[in-house]
Amino acid sequence: MLAGAFSVFTLVHGGVQPLIGALCARVRPMQVTAAGGAAMGIALFADSFIASPVQLYLLFGVMTALAVSASGWVPALVHVQREYQDRLGLSIGIVSSGVGVGMLLVVPLTQLLIDALGWRTAFRVLAALSVLWIVPASLWLLRMPAHRKEGTDPGRAEPRKSGVSPRPITLHEAMRAQPFWLLVAAFFFGNVCSQTLHVHQVAHLVDHGLPAIVAASVVGVVGLSSIVGKTGGGWLSDRMERERVYIAGVAIMVVSAFVLLALGGEPSRWGAYGYAVLLGVGYSVTASLTPAMMSDRFSGPHFGSIVGVGLMGAAVGSALGPWLAGRLYDASGSYTIAFLIAAGGGVVAVVAGWRARVLRVRIGVRH
Repeated sequence: MLAGAFSVFTLVHGGVQPLIGALCARVRPMQVTAAGGAAMGIALFADSFIASPVQLYLLFGVMTALAVSASGWVPALVHVQREYQDRLGLSIGIVSSGVGVGMLLVVPLTQLLIDALGWRTAFRVLAALSVLWIVPASLWLLRMPAHRKEGTDPGRAEPRKSGVSPRPITLHEAMRAQPFWLLVAAFFFGNVCSQTLHVHQVAHLVDHGLPAIVAASVVGVVGLSSIVGKTGGGWLSDRMERERVYIAGVAIMVVSAFVLLALGGEPSRWGAYGYAVLLGVGYSVTASLTPAMMSDRFSGPHFGSIVGVGLMGAAVGSALGPWLAGRLYDASGSYTIAFLIAAGGGVVAVVAGWRARVLRVRIGVRH
């Protein structure tokens, strides 16, 4: 029942992303984030009163998902894409590394609150934190002057050419182009791979003899490694072809799937931490570089709705991969097939990224 509520959350969160992106084309993204932060406070506070499965699915699965969508990734992407085109990869990498910081700080804080005060109070504290942090931060960003535009600072490296037509590309036009669907495939299959490993890694390690505390600490190592991977990968993608950095990252993630499988035969603490570093560095490109690759091809006022469709594909992959892995484990008593499928998803993402690069090179776009 709880897993189903999370799947509903994931699908609602992903399904509404194009609408949030379209809204960001009409109002400033940080206005959307501020409203979303207030809505998240209301939603999390309402979650603290859940007393039935119907309330769980409606309040958490739907209401909270809508609030998180409004206060989260799409408005941040649109804001960064507009303000920091000259260092887009690094900027998105820094912003997305906040997920890793959350894994390190917010998750342990929540567990401490649950242990000390109960889950209802924990929801209420998180509600207050959402309002007290997200809303003022968004309003502060609204008051900041616009970032220096491309070409106005002689000390900066030459900005990359976006290769987009002077006329803005609409979502409908983007959906008629092969590169769009290749990037949607990268979103989808990259998340099938990464989220399958994220959701089932601890259970697999515990099943094969590692202490639960060691297996749980793997999550923290993944989060810490992802901060380095997102920031470093974004910085690198501003200096060489983004697709090459993306392909290298996904290839590392595929390797991590096989390392996790191997740990089933010879489990060890340091082997698990080595796997966590590989996954953290590898999966980070699926979060930070795919939006930048989308911006390289479809920058403009409709970028929010365009990247929102890509993130909707990512959400479907995030919901499908872990669910399928769980069903396969229930049927076979092993994660072997599930992790092989996850690795296969990563290989498809690599192929999609490479094909997108080939098409870009053919039309002579610098990115």
